[in-house]
Amino acid sequence: MTALNGACALVTGASRGVGHGIAQGLGLIVNVSQWAAQKYQGNVIYGVSKAATDKLTADMAVELRDHDVAVVSLYPGLVRTEAVLAAGVFDLGNSESPEFIGRAVAALAGDQDVCRWTGQVLVAAALAEHYGFTDIDGRSPRPLTLTDV
Repeated sequence: MTALNGACALVTGASRGVGHGIAQGLGLIVNVSQWAAQKYQGNVIYGVSKAATDKLTADMAVELRDHDVAVVSLYPGLVRTEAVLAAGVFDLGNSESPEFIGRAVAALAGDQDVCRWTGQVLVAAALAEHYGFTDIDGRSPRPLTLTDV
């Protein structure tokens, strides 16, 4: 479960910086997850690791809420990585650049009321609609839902 191991390592490292976030009065931890947490997508281990990431997010949010540290799971859509582009089998009509999820994180980080999102699963494209940002090519990907995947 490499994805979960990575998330746990990240949380361990981030927890060292939480004290700094608490001292500043506001913090944000973003865990990147995916719809496989909620719906089978062809690989048990991947789905379990994503479900564990969402649970980690929810539980960390409870523990850090009183310290004004928001913890969210962020779901990207179909990302135009090199592997996706090389495969040539995906409909890229509603895809996202790798930079798009970074814009979502930046929007969250700039939100003085980011704690309203704590413990939630957020979809990058839905955040784009909420905060008013677009992808690097100016497009606005449609937010996916569980029924879309």
